Amino acid sequence: MRIDAYTHFMPSRMFKLLVDSGYPDIGKRMREVPCIYDLDIRKKIVDTFKDYAQILSYPMPPLEVFTKGDGVKANEYAKLINDEFAEICAKDPDHFPGWVAQIALNAPDAGVGEAKRAIAAGALGVQIYTNIAGKPLDEPEFEPFFAAMEKLDKPIWLHPARNSSFSDYASEKKSKYEIWWTLGWSYETTAAMSRLVFSKIMDKYPKLKIITHHFGGITPMLEGRIGPGWDQLGARTSDEDLQVLYKSLKKRPLDYFKHVFYADTATFTGEPAMHAGFAFYDIDKIVFASDCPFDPEKGTMYTRETLRIIEEKDMPKADKEMVWHGNLERMCGVKFKS
Repeated sequence: MRIDAYTHFMPSRMFKLLVDSGYPDIGKRMREVPCIYDLDIRKKIVDTFKDYAQILSYPMPPLEVFTKGDGVKANEYAKLINDEFAEICAKDPDHFPGWVAQIALNAPDAGVGEAKRAIAAGALGVQIYTNIAGKPLDEPEFEPFFAAMEKLDKPIWLHPARNSSFSDYASEKKSKYEIWWTLGWSYETTAAMSRLVFSKIMDKYPKLKIITHHFGGITPMLEGRIGPGWDQLGARTSDEDLQVLYKSLKKRPLDYFKHVFYADTATFTGEPAMHAGFAFYDIDKIVFASDCPFDPEKGTMYTRETLRIIEEKDMPKADKEMVWHGNLERMCGVKFKS
């Protein structure tokens, strides 16, 4: 069985809130993809592929942004999403054998209560974003969440978040030509991973299991910079001694990226990116994912091509089984129906 670990679906009650709000940009994108909110259409897409099922997670926009910083409201919406995900998967485990809880890190308790509630209700883990309404993940206010997730021993799905307000140049107020998405999300992912490493979150909570979306963004192609480049941390900085930080880390920076973080195979049909990801990460840290349904065919293209590329990859059958479902099962402490 091929278990697609990172696919997106907008539960009906949350979708109505999004539509009624008139939310722009990403909100517009959600409304234009029918199988992101229509369960019948989504089931037909799943049925297109043999021995295939999907793990469901919420897409965009981040609740912290959608609610304009209202943490209480964001937490209420998270509960709304998670309750409906639980209903969907309980009714149709053959198509959807699991779900990822959505939490709001700006909730009064940094999302800890909802994470615990949702996991108790059957969630495989929780999803967060690479920044929280512009704040980095290593802000002290978010640390209770990471402490709780290590104790719960469940994975974190890490999704990039950046919109047009993240300008590409200091002289401009917004990003043009959707650069914020096409290039920005990949940078955003690797930047968030870096903050978790250098803030020592990964040292303080060594049992954290974080699945980075899109094969960790630009991480695989930057092995030389993350490796030998960051081995010289501080050589380019004159106002602080970053070598002190470097020497205090428990691992070489590159080792966190290669051997600690997990990554999924969603590369938008990009074969070179797929091969780079497989070459970079440990095989027991890779999970199959397609990012369904955000493709030009609105549901099938990314899944079909991701399946094809992995099927055609020359690797031991046992390794493929780890990618298809074994690694995810081990991370989540579950066994999916074959």
